[in-house]
Amino acid sequence: MKIAVYGQYYKDNTDDIIEKMLRVFEDFNPEIVFESNLYNVLIEKGLLDKPFGVFTGHEELDEGYGMFISIGGDGTMLRAATLVRNKNIPIMGINAGRLGFLATVQQENIEALLPLIFENNYKISPRTLLTIDYEGKDAADDLDYALNEVTVSRKDTTSMITIETRLNGEYLNSYWADGLIVSTPTGSTGYSLSCGGPVLMPDVNSLVITPIAPHNLNARPLVIPDDTEIELRVSSREEQHLISLDSRIVSVNVETVMRIKKGGFKINLVEFPQEKFLVTLRKKLLWGEDKRN
Repeated sequence: MKIAVYGQYYKDNTDDIIEKMLRVFEDFNPEIVFESNLYNVLIEKGLLDKPFGVFTGHEELDEGYGMFISIGGDGTMLRAATLVRNKNIPIMGINAGRLGFLATVQQENIEALLPLIFENNYKISPRTLLTIDYEGKDAADDLDYALNEVTVSRKDTTSMITIETRLNGEYLNSYWADGLIVSTPTGSTGYSLSCGGPVLMPDVNSLVITPIAPHNLNARPLVIPDDTEIELRVSSREEQHLISLDSRIVSVNVETVMRIKKGGFKINLVEFPQEKFLVTLRKKLLWGEDKRN
């Protein structure tokens, strides 16, 4: 098996994670290719005792890779999705961060769970993406998709903005708010959740529209079918507003019509029997932590 390994940051626990991972690899002898920046850091720290292959970007990845391992938190997993793109490489996340809804393999479980990928004892969880299009969009930008959410928000002002929203061409509402989140099921446990949105199971065919600090207090999160085309147009006292696709942000002129819809491919996340979504919910959100249980 050919495995790509990626991490954005070197943290206090990175050395322990790398050492455990390499010990497992010694038993199965896969072909390991590190992302170049991570590789250079590991060489500098003296954590690699032999040379490995490297890759520098998504162009060097192909469907010949059997697994993509992301070392970090959920932000690193989102970045991993921009490297894998539409190549159908399964992504497994080793959590070196904090909460870790996407990076579900904990540091203490590496030696128990990592061998399962060589035994095909795991499940693929396909995750929906969102894409956005609007007039003036950079045609050369091929990173026009989000795994968690697409968000429109105010820029250079403390005043609220107005987001006129249409679903499949039919007028829904004009949200007076700090912004609006369009979330996938994967992203429902992220920004949308912190703004009062519902938790969606990863395999439901739905999206969530969640206002950010709405001034019209009767505005509530709305669950819609994921084949809906969402049209947004922002009005503001400023000349521009922000669009974010996960952590990538661009400025757009107000009154620009933006069309958001489901992407044409999915990202495949690895799910182990011991770390299913419901288990993650109970662990991360402390569901069931009641003395009556």
